[in-house]
Amino acid sequence: MDNDVYLSGLLFYDLVFTGLPKPPTPGEEVWTGGMGSGPGGIANFAVALARLGLRPVLSAAFGDDLHGRHCWDVLADEGVDLSCSRKFADWATPVTVALSYDGDRALVTHGAPPPLIDVTPPSTAASIVHIAPDSDLDLPGLIFADVGWDPSRQWRPELLDQLKHCHAFMPNEVEAMAYTRTDTPELAAARLAELVPIAVVTRGRDGAVAIDAISGEQASVDGDDVVAVDTTGAGDVFGAAFVHATLAGMPLDERLRFANRAASLSVQRVGGALAAPRLEEL
Repeated sequence: MDNDVYLSGLLFYDLVFTGLPKPPTPGEEVWTGGMGSGPGGIANFAVALARLGLRPVLSAAFGDDLHGRHCWDVLADEGVDLSCSRKFADWATPVTVALSYDGDRALVTHGAPPPLIDVTPPSTAASIVHIAPDSDLDLPGLIFADVGWDPSRQWRPELLDQLKHCHAFMPNEVEAMAYTRTDTPELAAARLAELVPIAVVTRGRDGAVAIDAISGEQASVDGDDVVAVDTTGAGDVFGAAFVHATLAGMPLDERLRFANRAASLSVQRVGGALAAPRLEEL
């Protein structure tokens, strides 16, 4: 069976603690009311796509360790094609601990750069990738790009040079404003729309804004009024749902509403990938 979406990126084993009254301080033990675990990172996109009825093929490195084998099995059970992924005996699967409190989360990650994977991507309608200044974007179909947190906080604008290869760019508002040197999500989206056909800026509990530079259409959506249990992976679920809605031919405003609804459902559950909603819930 042919695949619909090709994904390439870094996979993590996520351990999520929810219900924290506050972040821990040195010398203090904090008990929490909820916990979840499972694959994270690029796996959030993969599982969300599979649960929306698409056929994702994932290219990612897995450590041949307890965490890596668990993530591999979970993804296979979810219907993710792992034929382009590889297991490595001499590399440990990165682990991220997410601490959820005050409607957001803080992350602590342990890991080393992943081994290179030499695969030829299959023909697909779309690809999803986390971009970096040296990204190889020779990928099939429409390229939907995301970007990770910049720990240096330099937010180098040259990263945006990669957008000339992309169909859509979907950063959050902090990333979008930092990379474009703008002061509002709307201004950031307008700047990004000069560089990429579809610019989407997610705003967490405040919704999202988007501009279609091809048609000139602009759209925005407010966040749903829900109680967030855990926001881990919500942006990835939003992105996967936006890809699904794009391939389904929805207008821009409907794509935003569909993606926002998917993200709103995910934050009411614990975890990233395994909190993604199924199509029938939307």
